Amino acid sequence: QLQLVESGGGLVQPGGSLRLSCTGSGSRMTNYAIGWFRQAPGKEREGVACIASRDGTTYVTDSVKGRFTITRDNAKNTVYLQMNRLGPEDTAVYICAALGGIVQVEAMCALPETKYQDYWGQGTQVTVSS
Repeated sequence: QLQLVESGGGLVQPGGSLRLSCTGSGSRMTNYAIGWFRQAPGKEREGVACIASRDGTTYVTDSVKGRFTITRDNAKNTVYLQMNRLGPEDTAVYICAALGGIVQVEAMCALPETKYQDYWGQGTQVTVSS
């Protein structure tokens, strides 16, 4: 069993930055592709960025490309989401998920429904407001 805990959310002004962390316990995260998803009030959950388990291949959705970066530190069993130039449209609960096996990261990010990922964290709130 892999437990995931997100941290790093908060209130930030437009144009600001945040770094979210997704830390795993109970199993090595290197066995899993990890994805960041977000859900804004009244909207469907969407995939934001995903990173492969072994070779570090990444996928970032078009709406955040050039602003968000996903990385992983296997020694710390942690995956990060660096978010720059944040705007009000980025306000959401950000949730990390893990998927085992051979994963094509773009496909992982295209499957935000709970049933398609093996493990989910509880989420961290990001609010972008002046």
